[in-house]
Amino acid sequence: MLNPSRRGFLKQSAALGSAFAGAGLFTGAQLFGQSANGKPTIAAIGVGGSLGRYNQGGAIARKAANFGQMVAVCDVVELHTEEFNKSFEGKLKKYGDYRKLLEEVKPDIVTIGTPDHWHVPIAIAALQTGCDVYCEKPLTLTIDEGIRVRQALEGSGRVFQVGTQQRSEYNLLFLQAIAIVKSGCLGENVQAHIAIGSSETGGPFATTPVPQGIDWNMWLGPTPQADYSEERRKEFRWYFEYSGGKMTDWGAHHIDIAQWALGLERTGPVSISAKGNLPEIVPPKFDWDSYLDGKLKLPNAFNTAVKFGIELKYANGTTITVHDEYCRPDGIKFPNGILFEGSKGRIYVNREKLTGKPIEEMDRQQWTKLYQDMIPLYKGRWPGDHMGNFFQCVADRGEPISDVESHHRTMTSCHLCNIGLMLGRDLQWNPDTEKFVNDPQADALISRASRPGFTM
Repeated sequence: MLNPSRRGFLKQSAALGSAFAGAGLFTGAQLFGQSANGKPTIAAIGVGGSLGRYNQGGAIARKAANFGQMVAVCDVVELHTEEFNKSFEGKLKKYGDYRKLLEEVKPDIVTIGTPDHWHVPIAIAALQTGCDVYCEKPLTLTIDEGIRVRQALEGSGRVFQVGTQQRSEYNLLFLQAIAIVKSGCLGENVQAHIAIGSSETGGPFATTPVPQGIDWNMWLGPTPQADYSEERRKEFRWYFEYSGGKMTDWGAHHIDIAQWALGLERTGPVSISAKGNLPEIVPPKFDWDSYLDGKLKLPNAFNTAVKFGIELKYANGTTITVHDEYCRPDGIKFPNGILFEGSKGRIYVNREKLTGKPIEEMDRQQWTKLYQDMIPLYKGRWPGDHMGNFFQCVADRGEPISDVESHHRTMTSCHLCNIGLMLGRDLQWNPDTEKFVNDPQADALISRASRPGFTM
């Protein structure tokens, strides 16, 4: 039951949250001027459509178009470029190769919504062209890619926002949770327990001829040569070749929030203990390094981890655990979300709710302070729309709320979890050198070879 203080404050906090979501965020005309010539030009690379499953690329591009002038679209599926172009009255330049788009159009901004394995190569090319970049999460396929994109951004003067919207949206529930953890009201030795769900299972799948209008060679890009199947293209998230399963899907969100709340967003774990199950198609002691470099084959089936329980330990003694489902003997159980637990109490947050005794016991003054604390957390800006935050930074050249360095550190933790599951043993990591400790076999999985013709 809600206490009187919180019950009376809910209406005020909801109104304040709505104000935060809108205050300080401007339209494209307000930021860049009324004329089309005053607005930044935008190109959408990877938009999805009726032939795909994941269409976030088109969604973010349409949001971006509210702030600038959409001038071009690129997708390896011709129908998807046609569908997206139609929503802009057929006025866009259409491309199947992002390299040609960047060379000919030279847009001010690109949005990237391709499958994960294309994020960093396109982002680096865009930065080198002089574009500001909004890229969907997970930004990286490997740890090395994070290092490379960080290097490309340094000194470029470009603005780069990663699409981890939990930092900005969902009624500010995650930002509130972070402010509560940082306030100290949970006490000392705060730990985080995360649940992100299981990867999908399936296969082996039949290979089929490449449908007309799909550039399969370009879709594969830097990844190993593979025959076409609808599952491989549409369900790429469950193949290590192109993504990292739930670990880089939901882990990119929840590990990000946990590390931020615990002050670990600029470092990483020092040890990884990973227990879990890979699909049956993966043989014991499988040579993942050779496989991901294209030297070995597996049946055409989903191969990312299904069940897992992982413990990440940090140099300051903090622990973050990552599970497909979190469950313990005292009855605490959840399939998706984050539990923060300290010496004085615990809170739980997901995209629908923020609960826990410390929250129920907060009075009006504490709630007011909580919202005040959220502004410096949000780099001095009013918390709110994620795309709006990006375009504010494009206008004033500030750093967006989802910066490359903190997201690289989040993705490193995600990749470390997956490497631990691949190798089936504990790992030691040095977050300063960004190498494993005396472990050449694990170091080999920090990067991957690119297919000829698609090296960065």
